[in-house]
Amino acid sequence: MNSSTENNTATSADQNPAVQPPPGTGEYASLGDLKMYYEVHGAGRSLVLLHGAFMSATVYPALAEGRQMIAVDLQGHGRTADIDRPFSFEQMADDVAALLKQLKIEQTDVFGYSLGGKAGLALAIRHPELVRRLAIFGASYKSFEESLPPELLEVFKKVTPETFAPEALKAPYEKLSPAPNWIGLAAKILESMKSFQGFSPEQMKSIKAEVFLGAGDHKDVNLEHLVEMHNLIPKSQLAVFPNTEHVVMMTNPDKVLVAVKEFLDNGFETANETK
Repeated sequence: MNSSTENNTATSADQNPAVQPPPGTGEYASLGDLKMYYEVHGAGRSLVLLHGAFMSATVYPALAEGRQMIAVDLQGHGRTADIDRPFSFEQMADDVAALLKQLKIEQTDVFGYSLGGKAGLALAIRHPELVRRLAIFGASYKSFEESLPPELLEVFKKVTPETFAPEALKAPYEKLSPAPNWIGLAAKILESMKSFQGFSPEQMKSIKAEVFLGAGDHKDVNLEHLVEMHNLIPKSQLAVFPNTEHVVMMTNPDKVLVAVKEFLDNGFETANETK
């Protein structure tokens, strides 16, 4: 996530009722040492919602119709306390898979934003039997060294947990966390970004789920990489939203979610046989 941009937008996002979870009774699942918080809302085909970095379980009303929505707090986020292990997208995917097994859900649809989008890709790669349709917004499959333009990469290399953490998201985090450690969270997220080597082209080609790839047309992931993903994943749709930044999912999510819902509900009419 672009933390410098979030600093300017997260406050308004926190006030946006479109992204606030409705009142509900959350529960904890014991996944080894991790006690993962999750909420279940509604009834119908299941949809797992994976939030972005520094965020927490988010339920989108625009996706609710005909759905059993499962919103989770990933390791160290929201109401899920951190444990003594690094962050990785693969581990986050395995945590979600373990939760789905406990809930006796054999297959689900998934929507992931930013960090949650990479976790969603890892879930589709590592647990292909679990994912029917996957929609992601603002996530690329390559490492940050490959993804960032040279001038931004130089800035990124010099950033520290203190300068990386988006101050506007600190209060919501500290309100929810059972063991808040804001700078510790930022340090783990930053390290996970720097250590991520990307998913291989072979892994992308192996994805069996139908996939929706979305991004804003500026201040978001590298659009060339998004096209590469579209060309690699056997069954994928590509959507670039005009006049849209990465943080739209916090400031105006419905701008994206109309297209996401259409995909999740209807998928593909025909497969792209040229891939």
